[in-house]
Amino acid sequence: MGMPERGFAPGDGPAAKVSVSLRTGNIRAVRERVGARGFSAYVDAAVERQIERDLLEEALQANEAAAGPIPQSLRDEAAELFRRAKSAPELQGEDEWRAHEAG
Repeated sequence: MGMPERGFAPGDGPAAKVSVSLRTGNIRAVRERVGARGFSAYVDAAVERQIERDLLEEALQANEAAAGPIPQSLRDEAAELFRRAKSAPELQGEDEWRAHEAG
C-alpha cells in the first residue's frame, strides 16, 4: 500500500497490491471462472462495476431530489427492457456470455 491512491479516477492508475478478505465460496467461484492468474483482474473489474453502480445510484437520487420521483410506468418499462436484454438468446450459453463480456 505504499503507492499514493489520490489522483486516479476509478479504473485508472497502476496496479497496486492490497490484502482483502473474501468468502471462501466467492474465491472458489472466481477461480473456477478465470483461474488463479485472472483472479486480480476479475476482482478489479468487479470493484470498478460496483463503483459505477454506486455513482449511478447517487446520480439517480440527485435527479429524483431535483425533479421528483421517476414515474412507475417508466420504471416498469426499464425493468422489462432489462429482462428482455438479459434473456437474449446470444447471452444464454455460458461460452457466449463470457465471449460477450470479454469483447
